[in-house]
Amino acid sequence: MSSAPHDAIWEAVPAHAVPEDLAPRLRWLLSRVPRGATVLDLGCGAGEFSAAMTKAGAHVIAVDVAAEALRRARERVHDLDARLWRAGEPLPVDDNHVDLVWAGEVIEHVADVAPWLSEVRRVLRPRGALLLSTPHHGPLTMLGLALSPRAFQRHFDPRNDHLRFFSPMTLGRLLDDLGFDVTALTPAGGRIGMRTTILARAVRSA
Repeated sequence: MSSAPHDAIWEAVPAHAVPEDLAPRLRWLLSRVPRGATVLDLGCGAGEFSAAMTKAGAHVIAVDVAAEALRRARERVHDLDARLWRAGEPLPVDDNHVDLVWAGEVIEHVADVAPWLSEVRRVLRPRGALLLSTPHHGPLTMLGLALSPRAFQRHFDPRNDHLRFFSPMTLGRLLDDLGFDVTALTPAGGRIGMRTTILARAVRSA
């Protein structure tokens, strides 16, 4: 499959669009990326996180399924190592090659998370870390949606590109089942009791 369907989505995204919760996610990420680390920015989008990690002294490999996203990322970051991940193929990264994988607001778009996480595990060095963020779907979040029919219909519209919905518990179990030792699962953003994001750190098990 070509990247055309993903490119069509990206072409509808304004050039000045800012990723949701960019500032707090950047602070959380950069506090966990050592200078000199080799980092895979998986689902790099327009390159906001790649740019910040590069500036912080990391060696970044940016990967996306959309050629248009990679074009924008290359415009943002000079000499960025940007690679297209074609459907049905392995990640375009060698085995045991990276210290960290950052996947910001990506896993909820993945139809089959088991092979996706297996590829993440393959490219990580032993005891390398997966850092990810994904929308929070804990009990209070779900209750809030249930109390607003309009919000519920909009959130679960079948045309929405979010295919998976995670709570800290379900995300933790998934990562544990697929060969990761979870070291942190932090609900963040939003109002107290109504968190909007899960921030997770999980280490590749030996």
